[in-house]
Amino acid sequence: MRLLFIRFSSIGDIVFTTPAIRCTKQQIPGVELHFLTKASMKAVTEANPYIDHFHYFDKDLNATIKDLKAFQFDYIIDLHKNLRTFQIQKALGVPSLSYHKLSLQKLLLTKLHLNYMPARHIVDRSLDTLSALGVVNDGKGLDYFIPKEATLPSSALPAAFQSGYIALVIGASYATKKLPVASLQALCHKIPYPIVLIGGKEDQEEGAAIEAINPIKIWNACGKFNLHESALLVKQSKTVISHDTGFLYIACAFHKKTVAIWGATAPALQVEPYYPTKTDSSKQNVWYYNAIVPNLPCQPCSNYGTKHCPQGHFACMKKQDLQSIADKAIAYFKATIE
Repeated sequence: MRLLFIRFSSIGDIVFTTPAIRCTKQQIPGVELHFLTKASMKAVTEANPYIDHFHYFDKDLNATIKDLKAFQFDYIIDLHKNLRTFQIQKALGVPSLSYHKLSLQKLLLTKLHLNYMPARHIVDRSLDTLSALGVVNDGKGLDYFIPKEATLPSSALPAAFQSGYIALVIGASYATKKLPVASLQALCHKIPYPIVLIGGKEDQEEGAAIEAINPIKIWNACGKFNLHESALLVKQSKTVISHDTGFLYIACAFHKKTVAIWGATAPALQVEPYYPTKTDSSKQNVWYYNAIVPNLPCQPCSNYGTKHCPQGHFACMKKQDLQSIADKAIAYFKATIE
């Protein structure tokens, strides 16, 4: 059997597909698994040993379709479900299995704040897509694979951080998913352990402002490393504090206890941290803490975040209980060293 999985973006959403990929490869004898994503997302999947063949979309959909037509797929597994994936399905003319995107339910939740979302995480809905092929959840959680050639020598970290640190992911795709810099500075003040700031080049300036309050305790790694190297920083950390962004879910894949900070988005969208269930299927949340301002009628206001708060008050981030976030991170850190 030859299957084509499709998920174009983003980092976190692609990481969410990894249980479906792993379970399919391990549970269907002899299956040949192909994966289509955006060229810009290549690094997220390139080391996944369960994928036999990679395809990349880069602006020219017709060229991508031409490439795909060279293979005779038995099924398309559509884990993105948009106009492009529909065009691919139509062009290839093979059976397709698509996950339940729940667009209407998300619209009602974010615009009218009527919650009709089923209590079913996007990871589990992705696996549900494969039920017709006999694939079931193995309970092992998310995957993130780092190529063997990607290394992070101990000298990359300042000496004071080599005995242990908290990774603080300060970036996010939209402003309303991020704590203000002043809040991040205040949060760092409350944590007595070394802190490594994780983010991209676009986060360097904010990272520098946070590092400046205590350069001995805080190290700004934003923009200094590529995706895999930053993932290694997350993997080597004692615990992780993160906004709703890709590194939060990479941390889950490494089985790091996490503090997830929620702003424009929320766990109600069924995208909260996801962990193995083999050991304790009834209490996944022993792995993580959701930092969310209670009783905000406007939250969540978006599936993905926005550039500005639609209400103008940005209460979902400005009213965060920074002490609770710090206390939980401290407790997670202590648990790793005791």
